[in-house]
Amino acid sequence: MNRKGAILKFVLIGLIIISLVVVGGLTYLFQNERVKCGRLQAQVDELTAREKVTEGKLEDSKKKVSELTLKLQETKDRIASITEDLDKEKSARQEATKELEQIKADMEQQRISRQDVEDKLTQAQDDGRKLKERLKVIVQQKEELEAKIKTLESSAPGVELGKVVVNSEAEDSSKVKNNAAKKKADAPEPVKEEKQEPAAQVKPLEGKVTVVNKEYNFAVISLGQKDGINIGDQFSVYRDGKVIGDLKVEKIHDSMSAAGFAAELKDIIKENDLVVQKEK
Repeated sequence: MNRKGAILKFVLIGLIIISLVVVGGLTYLFQNERVKCGRLQAQVDELTAREKVTEGKLEDSKKKVSELTLKLQETKDRIASITEDLDKEKSARQEATKELEQIKADMEQQRISRQDVEDKLTQAQDDGRKLKERLKVIVQQKEELEAKIKTLESSAPGVELGKVVVNSEAEDSSKVKNNAAKKKADAPEPVKEEKQEPAAQVKPLEGKVTVVNKEYNFAVISLGQKDGINIGDQFSVYRDGKVIGDLKVEKIHDSMSAAGFAAELKDIIKENDLVVQKEK
């Protein structure tokens, strides 16, 4: 009986030891699982935080994409506006080029006409000088004849010789003089355009040089008939507040004019120089 109790006692002790070992093992495993769960929870929290940060960045990226889209549309609109302005400027430049070509043609025609008139005037002056010289000789001959007549009258009183008549040579010279005067009268005179008196202005007109033609010594200015400009008006050219030369209007269009300048200014005057009307 005691033997059975001892065996039972050993068995119970063994079971208790086994239970303790099992409980200890389970506790160890439970602790390991808790540690693992803690680590996993920390990783989950970290991933959740990263996800929130990523979502924030994604939202910021969406906003930036929207802003860039708006800026892109604005840029496209600006490009379209600039393209339209360039087309208008191109058309205006083409029109200005046509007017400039017309001005060149008109000025060349005026130059040819002026040269023709100057040639005829020079010829008329030469003819007039020759006639004056010939008339001087005739007058001298007349004076000599009158002196001879007086001498004859004083030496032969009572004899009346009558009025002195100049010979046919003088008459021919008179005809030549009349023909020369007729030629001079027939020569075409330079066309003079009627100058209109501009209205009283408090401030002189200001504009700028748009084109400089060095071949024919003239410049195109941004003032024309609509601004009250007249042929013969003079302008002072300014750069950096200093006068660099003068211009004189020779041809007028609606919104621009051609003004001549001295030959020594052709390498000085430049585009965008300021022009101010001089007092008359």
